[in-house]
Formats: sequence, structure tokens, C-alpha cells
Amino acid sequence: MELITERAAAPSGVSPILRYLPLAAVLALVAALYGAVLADLASDWWTDPAASYGMLVPAVALWVAWLGQREIASLPAARDARGLWLAAFGCVLLLMGELSAEFFLQRISFVVVLAAIVWVFWGQARLRRLGFVFVLLATMVPLPAIVYNAIAAPLQLAASDIATTVAQALGVSVFRDGNIIHLANTSLGVEEACSGLRSLSAMVVASLLLGFVEQMSRVGRILLCVASIPLAIAINVLRVAATAVLADYQVDYALGFYHMFTGWLVFLAGFGTLWAGARLSTRLGGHAR
Repeated sequence: MELITERAAAPSGVSPILRYLPLAAVLALVAALYGAVLADLASDWWTDPAASYGMLVPAVALWVAWLGQREIASLPAARDARGLWLAAFGCVLLLMGELSAEFFLQRISFVVVLAAIVWVFWGQARLRRLGFVFVLLATMVPLPAIVYNAIAAPLQLAASDIATTVAQALGVSVFRDGNIIHLANTSLGVEEACSGLRSLSAMVVASLLLGFVEQMSRVGRILLCVASIPLAIAINVLRVAATAVLADYQVDYALGFYHMFTGWLVFLAGFGTLWAGARLSTRLGGHAR
């Protein structure tokens, strides 16, 4: 399709209402299409602890966009009809999600359509500048159920196995039966919530933000994001092992407040390790240009 250029300034004689009428109409259509989808996504954020981090992502994405507003405004605003292809792809994803009852496709199509709107109304240059914002927005969508279930079970068994080995190395009498850790006085079940997927999603988002704040290079950001995955798994194994050791000493320390507190503690330790890695990488490799 032919590139349709238009400067940011409106032609003389055109009222601001008429200038923004097409955009307003498109946004109203998007709101009608995705109202129920977004309400359902917000409900998941509120009720599912594994997806609760998503509540913060839109606000953080807006903050990142606001920080770069001057640079974005300095780029030429040019309408580009090629963005309609991306909009069509987003609509196809929405339709596929509706027909297959797959929430992930419905929700991720919203991010795709938002990117298409930026491309159509403001051009490819501004879309590229906002690329990181849309990557952040994509992380607010929980993993598909089929992917989540396929990952959770192996992580449960791996966490149970490694935690048992660590506890035995520390002198605790323990053996494992599947995802159940048997101690002398009690048994601990490593449930799906303890598989590490909660901390994994949060750590990936944290790595993206750290890469941005530390102004790391693109390669550095990718490496930091990749490193956050084994780090999240490692801190979860540490939590399970610590719970087993504490339960062998005093069962109450593995329940209620203590269990929740150790979860926050090991997550903060993991985040601190990630931040230290980002700082070291920045000092060794320099800032992104």
C-alpha cells in the first residue's frame, strides 16, 4: 500500500474536532470490541495470584511512554496505511480466540491492534520508538492455559527433587514421593502455586524494566531477560528447600505467615541479584546508544 504522509500540524481551516474524529471513532470501535475481553483480563489479575502482577503493567507502560514523550514528539507524524495489515492480523487473532475460546489470543490481539493504531495514525518511526512499551503490554497477558499447565508440572517435580537434595545435604532426614516431600514429623506438598511460575513471570517483567532503567544495550536486555528465567527457578527451589528445613525444625514455620514471608524474601533476593547483574553489565558494557 502507498504511504500516506501527513505532518503533525493540522491543515489550516480544519477544526481540532474533525482532525481527531477518525481516531476517536477507531478507539470507540476498539472499546466496543475489547470491553468484555479487558474486563475478563482485569478479573484474572484480581483473582489469580499468578497473574496479579499484570495490574501494574499498564501503569508502568504509560510511565515509560511518558518518559520518552519528547523524543516521540520530535519524530515526524505520518499516517501509514500499511498499518492496516497489522490491524487485520490483530482482528484475525481476536476472531480465532473467540472461535476457539482461547483467552490468550483474544487478549494479545488487543496489544496488536493498539500497535496497529499507532502505526496507521502516527507512522512506523513512532511505532518503533514505542516498541518497548508494547513489549511490556504483552507481558500483562497471562500465558495460555495449555502452556501454563505443560510448564507447571515439570517445574513442580524439579523443585521438589532439587529441594530434597539440598535439604538432605543440610542434614535433614527427608525423601520425596512425586511432588510430596516427606519429613520426620510432617509432609510438604509442592503445589502448582509453588512451581515457580509466579516468580518467573514477575522476574521476566522486572528484567525488562531493569534493562530499560539501566539503559542497557539491546543485547544486554535480551541476556538479562533470559537470565531471569533460571534465576526465578533457582530462587523458588531455594524457597522450597528452606521451607523443608524450617518444617523439620518447627512445623509452624512452614505455614501461614512464615510461608508467605519467605516467598517475598526470596523474591526480593532474586530481584536484588538481577539488579546487581544489570548494574555490572552496564558498567562493563556501557549504556545503550
